Amino acid sequence: MTTFRKPPHAIGDSSLLRISPSLVRPDAARCPLGRALRARALVKAPGRLPAKPVQDFSFSPFFALLDAVENDGRSLDEAAEDPANFRKCTPVHVAWAREAAHRYLTARTDREAARGVAGHSPLLPVPIAWVAGSKKLAQPDARGVTQYERTVWGRGYASQDGLVREIWIPSLGTVKRDRPVVEIAAVAHVLLTGTPSLTPFGAPSTPLPGPHVRPERIRVIGVGLTDGSTETLADWTAEETEHRYLRAEVAASMAELADATEARPSTDCVRCVGLPDCMAVHRVPGLLGVDATPRKRRSLSVSDLRAYGDCAERYHAARVLKLRDGRTENAAIRRGRAVDAWLNERHADPARASCRAVPLPERLPGLMDGEQHEALAMLHRHRAHCPFDGLAEHETVEPQRRVVVYDSRADVVLVADCDLVHTDRGGVVVRETKTTMSTYTHADGLMRQYPQLALAVLLVSEGVLGGDTLRSRVELEVLRPDGVRLEELDPHDARTTARARALLVELAAGWAADRDYRAAPSSGTDCRDCEVHRWCSTGRRRIETVDGAV
Repeated sequence: MTTFRKPPHAIGDSSLLRISPSLVRPDAARCPLGRALRARALVKAPGRLPAKPVQDFSFSPFFALLDAVENDGRSLDEAAEDPANFRKCTPVHVAWAREAAHRYLTARTDREAARGVAGHSPLLPVPIAWVAGSKKLAQPDARGVTQYERTVWGRGYASQDGLVREIWIPSLGTVKRDRPVVEIAAVAHVLLTGTPSLTPFGAPSTPLPGPHVRPERIRVIGVGLTDGSTETLADWTAEETEHRYLRAEVAASMAELADATEARPSTDCVRCVGLPDCMAVHRVPGLLGVDATPRKRRSLSVSDLRAYGDCAERYHAARVLKLRDGRTENAAIRRGRAVDAWLNERHADPARASCRAVPLPERLPGLMDGEQHEALAMLHRHRAHCPFDGLAEHETVEPQRRVVVYDSRADVVLVADCDLVHTDRGGVVVRETKTTMSTYTHADGLMRQYPQLALAVLLVSEGVLGGDTLRSRVELEVLRPDGVRLEELDPHDARTTARARALLVELAAGWAADRDYRAAPSSGTDCRDCEVHRWCSTGRRRIETVDGAV
């Protein structure tokens, strides 16, 4: 147990430690210190809360509709007509929330009907949050904490007598069946030991006066909002809940979270109050060439920029809100993923033999019979250009390296997942590998066709990846069944870096200034391929217009 040190730029105090089950979910890619900061609910950035011109929390209108129905007694149709339930939501977000709420309520009705048939009493909505361990300490402990709280997220229900408590945890897609044991045990234990409490934002919770009945049965239900599927993740007695809480070592995981000091650049950076003081994150002011606007800090990838260029609302719905209609991926995506997976596994092998010396598999997972030949032919073409040919054993190799950079001028956290980064005689090499059936080349050059090359050039030229820039290079490997193309870009060349900067500024300018994300598909975008078009009236009209003209 250690005393927590607040980041110099942060305000507030660390006397409240509020831990949700998601914070103890194992994830090596996340930042331990960032999570510890998030658990300090009173530590925040100075000044007013940043503006949010468009709602970016996917579940916000969904929960508003459910509150109106379950807590206020309104019908879903009535709730859906109230604009107060959709503040700052795009049209796609509104349409999705209506559909998701209908699916959720249908699943709840079906479950309750089954309970009634089985002779069980109904479970009623619980509008007040359950909070465990919220008793205030007389003196700060060694961490400087005076109040510990354990919370849960989801929709709570209980029997009239309080002996049964149940929580439904929604997922944006299909039901999430693989939640870690420690997370489920943490959720269940809060339901068992928690007290109905008021939980104001930025303040300790306040338990409501009792008496409160200790439940005898705890259930955790997962529900998928794409199809209304449900899964019982826990159905335990009080004794079993206590046993599983101990066996999963939830308390130890929470202590590890509370005492974490390691900073690990990750997607956590975007919401971390400690970012202005963090020395673990590379800073490249002006990398995007745009200025910050008075709004909430955002994360960005090159894939985001390409999606935004196709359609602003599609970008916001699919990449910010993470909404998907559950459609099956097309053959090109499946093929590319299968080829990438094999290459990543091979390039991560500590023995690091060249792919030229490794037998190819007979089949690749995830592909249909008719898709195998093309994918295997691409791997065969790669063997002649494997980056390990002639690479010294002492060089470092990192497949799928995630690079996180903070552009403080734009107040944006850039995230780049490079296919392969390796050192070579004092320099650093970034290789991007693409699969295609086409020989098409963009008239404005490689970086226009593959903007991630422009970002890679700047990351190397700015020293983010280390190495001697004079000895460094960015490579593009394009695999086709009938050939391979290997190109190089020089990050030390002033003309190359100038083109890269100009391209990033061009791509980022509209994204940085946008405040409403209207549906405006670019001329080359096919709305049929859009994963959110079923909630987009603009996309549906566009498809109808095209079909009518054929």
